[in-house]
Amino acid sequence: MAFELDDILNQAGAWHEAGLGVALATVVRTWGSSPRPVGSHLVVNGEGDFAGSVSGGCIEGGVIEEALATIADGRPRLLEFGVSDERAWEVGLSCGGQVQIYVESRMKPGVLARLAAAHAARRPVALVTRLSEGAQTLIDADDAIGDLELDTVQHDALRARLASGQSGPLDAAGDVFARIYAPVPRLVIVGAVHIAQALAPMATMAGYEVTIIDPRSAFATAQRFPGIATNDGWPDEAMTRLAPDAQTAVVTLTHDPKLDDPALAAALASPAFYIGALGSRRTHEKRLARLRDRGLEAQLDRIHAPVGLDLGGRFPTEIAVAILAEIIRVRYKGAAR
Repeated sequence: MAFELDDILNQAGAWHEAGLGVALATVVRTWGSSPRPVGSHLVVNGEGDFAGSVSGGCIEGGVIEEALATIADGRPRLLEFGVSDERAWEVGLSCGGQVQIYVESRMKPGVLARLAAAHAARRPVALVTRLSEGAQTLIDADDAIGDLELDTVQHDALRARLASGQSGPLDAAGDVFARIYAPVPRLVIVGAVHIAQALAPMATMAGYEVTIIDPRSAFATAQRFPGIATNDGWPDEAMTRLAPDAQTAVVTLTHDPKLDDPALAAALASPAFYIGALGSRRTHEKRLARLRDRGLEAQLDRIHAPVGLDLGGRFPTEIAVAILAEIIRVRYKGAAR
């Protein structure tokens, strides 16, 4: 999903640079069931070529037609598709529901390039649009480019959406929409152990960029972790280079204080949204005592330990499922256990 967004933004920019008309369609609201979340994109050029998806089915055909009309006349369009349960599969919805899609073709110069650059640099950015008229502002850090001004309430709502990484409306009426381009979520796993061999590909499938840290050369190998980035540095040094941000989860799995403790200390000093550590409750109590000696008392309640939701599993694959499930829950619903 993360790589898909990069592809869509880069493709849109390439078509624009080539002088082709470009329209960007965005899912701005859903009711009932929809296979694509709010914020999903479909980009179309003037020749009818397209990339991305707003439904995964036949709705695309109608959206592409409207996108071509938008390229021709320059007028943005707010489309709504609704179907019954009986006809849902015919139009690409998994079951009955509605989806609202905004189509635009006259974005400010440089907006597509700015979006792609911010996303590649793991810098959160928001494209805010008043759907009823097309006024738009790109908010990148403290810089705003565009002709849409936000009031205090909308600014507060935007800050909350930037923090959560979730696109959506900034007003009760749903007219001011913020498409949040958050950094790709990452998972840093300390310890190239058996659980990591199951957790890494699962997390990759869930859309996370995964890195395995383990200085033991026999553990973090391409044979044991095909297609997964590995780092053979000591955990504190590797974590410094990786610089966990608010879209990063960190999990320690080695059971070795020489490896886990420095990694946890580095994670606690970062804004990582999730920090988990493998081990029994007794093991964790000893770990907490060591971390207190490092002066980290105020941060210790951020550690999820024993790591993962209590699903009752015992095998490495089952533990990996529990860990990933807890990471996903924390990412979307906060740190409550």
